[in-house]
Amino acid sequence: MYELEVVNVRLVKEPSLYSEKELDSPQAVIEVMASEMAQYDREVLCILNMKSNGQAINMNIVSVGTIDQALISPREVFKGSILSNACRILAVHNHPSGSITPSQADFEITQRLKACGEILGIPLLDHLIVGGNHGRIFSFQEQGLLDGGKKKFTDFLDRFKQRKKEWER
Repeated sequence: MYELEVVNVRLVKEPSLYSEKELDSPQAVIEVMASEMAQYDREVLCILNMKSNGQAINMNIVSVGTIDQALISPREVFKGSILSNACRILAVHNHPSGSITPSQADFEITQRLKACGEILGIPLLDHLIVGGNHGRIFSFQEQGLLDGGKKKFTDFLDRFKQRKKEWER
């Protein structure tokens, strides 16, 4: 009457690669991901599951949201990473509006993914925001926000808004 299905997880000798290029900078990631990210008219979060040598094993779309937000669960993010035998991950999501300014929600999920990755032993290398189909990017790592607290993020946004006002003059 009650029956459990048997499920198998098997390791393969060599995983297929999403890209043979070593992704050692935000620009290198965007060169590989730009055409993928440009085709979406709503927010999409992709996870690049990485080998230890910097190559992407695969790309996993973990959330497709609305025009200005996406629901992101660490469970969905790391499920593919564990099954791919990833050593680390890179998060990439788009802002269809073209703005690369991170939101408070972007910052919070980045901190959450970083903490979860540390527990699992699959560190988050960076979280990139791609601005529409213009190829503009924001890197949490390059801006020093991957290891920052809320105050650091608030200070960053204040500096960013000030610079934006100066640019518009």
